[in-house]
Amino acid sequence: MADKPKPVTVATLLDMKRKGVKIAMLTAYDFPTARIAEEAGVDVVLVGDSVAMTKLGYDSTLPVTMDEMMHHVKAVKRGLSRALLVADMPYLSYELDPKEAAHNAGRFLKEGGAHAVKLEGGMEIAPIIKELIKVNVPVFGHLGLTPQAVNRLGGYKVQGRKPQDAERILTEARVLEGAGVCAVVLECVPAELAKEITKRLQIPTIGIGAGPHCDGQVLVSYDMLGLYENPPSFVKQYAHLRSDITRAAKEYIDDVKSGR
Repeated sequence: MADKPKPVTVATLLDMKRKGVKIAMLTAYDFPTARIAEEAGVDVVLVGDSVAMTKLGYDSTLPVTMDEMMHHVKAVKRGLSRALLVADMPYLSYELDPKEAAHNAGRFLKEGGAHAVKLEGGMEIAPIIKELIKVNVPVFGHLGLTPQAVNRLGGYKVQGRKPQDAERILTEARVLEGAGVCAVVLECVPAELAKEITKRLQIPTIGIGAGPHCDGQVLVSYDMLGLYENPPSFVKQYAHLRSDITRAAKEYIDDVKSGR
């Protein structure tokens, strides 16, 4: 009988970086998707605030609430036994008050069963990260294209192309590491910048649209599975479930209408 795989922890991720083992991370929003990701052998599952668009029909990540996020975190937790579970902190759940941020993050661990939370932002959130770590909440950072700041950034576009912007993102990555984050997501930054940040940091980097040099990669599962017609340009679709599901539904409807 094969030994049961050991659960992935934040210490596991650090060890993977040291050994040069790539980290595979996917989003999940419900029990069956979590079970599939677990059975496939994913290392980290993120309940992203992308649930706002993928499951709830909002036009951005901004409207999703703590209660909505908690609902999905709990469902995903029921589907996991090995993978590390990370919960996105939704917009305005952490930015205004470090104590409130610690309370909300602690809820994701205490009530939702998450193992860590993810926050967007750079130097301005370092004090918040430190407050979370005081109450033993592991934290993932998120730099580059930060969707909660989409209105300030002027849309969903690559960040860090200009030398001064690249230097700022590199500095912010080092600040986040100093504040105590256990990993940093780099979204939509040039591959060479992601490579430099990965080389400079002792903690893992997780890329999304940031080239092949990060310590791991993350994708929105619905993009990866082809459930949307127009995924981001950097996404490799490993299936085309939208067309498969549409075809199956049409066949079912035809059977019903014809009496078969």
